[in-house]
Amino acid sequence: QVQLVESGGGLVQAGGSLRLSCAASGRIDSRYVMAWYRQAPGKEREVVAGVKWSGSTDYSDSVKGRFTISRDNAKNTMSLQMNGLLPEDTAIYYCNAAIGPINYWGQGTQVTVSS
Repeated sequence: QVQLVESGGGLVQAGGSLRLSCAASGRIDSRYVMAWYRQAPGKEREVVAGVKWSGSTDYSDSVKGRFTISRDNAKNTMSLQMNGLLPEDTAIYYCNAAIGPINYWGQGTQVTVSS
């Protein structure tokens, strides 16, 4: 069983930065892909960025060049450095760990960007 806990959300002005962290308990091995998702009010949950065990990353077009995802396999942690934040980045951000069709989710952390 995998449990995920996010931290680091908050309120920031447009153009500012935040760093989100995700701590995983349980065994996260090389089969797991980890990712950050977000869900804004009235919108569907969407993937923001993902990272494989190898460190290979992928980003949605909306955050490419502004956000950086990283993963520490030894510590079972994942981070999302968010720079140049925009009001449209306001959402609840969720940590995700996936192995095949099985998904584990954190409880989410609120990020609010004021204009």
